[in-house]
Amino acid sequence: MADLSTTSVFLDFDGTVTAADTGVHLLERLAPGDWRALDAEYVAGRIGSRECLVQEWALLPRDELLLRSTVREVTVDPAFGPLVDGLRAAGAEVTVVSDGFGFYASEVGAAFGVDVLTNEVDFATGGMAFPNLDRCCACSSCGTCKQAPLKDARRRGRTTVLVGDGASDRKAALLADRLFAKGELAEWCELGDVPYWPFDSLADVHRALLG
Repeated sequence: MADLSTTSVFLDFDGTVTAADTGVHLLERLAPGDWRALDAEYVAGRIGSRECLVQEWALLPRDELLLRSTVREVTVDPAFGPLVDGLRAAGAEVTVVSDGFGFYASEVGAAFGVDVLTNEVDFATGGMAFPNLDRCCACSSCGTCKQAPLKDARRRGRTTVLVGDGASDRKAALLADRLFAKGELAEWCELGDVPYWPFDSLADVHRALLG
């Protein structure tokens, strides 16, 4: 990057900051019912992420200790901390953008002092809230809009970088000045001729942005 001091870096959480998708991990371990059918409907674009999350959340037990202990079985990429530190030292803004259940992303973000835009679980009531609803998408179906913060950064004259791996990153991928993609997102980019830089772990992103 020419000048990281004028760059805003946005990182997806599940499968990007973490080694696996934490929502999938919770559902595989704790949910009865056909949650995979809901996920397939979302990936195919037949339902939005907000509808998918609400229905999947309804399948999980309302046991905060169990949910937190189970989700912590998913490890954080060891390169996340060094990447955040290096980017900040260079003057970049760093934000995690997550359209998942939210509570583990918020926990990890707090541990590393990183701003997190995500959905919220109210363990007292068992409900979900969506404080970062779509402000820019005509579909208005996402839980957390990932396009909005990129647009905000660009309005402030900043270069935007997005690092992601899944369906929730597609819309924002079309706006990023530089896109790092792996997994399903990389496959989608290939099909749609969307330019991207491949990565396997955040260590690859670190080398590309910081050397």
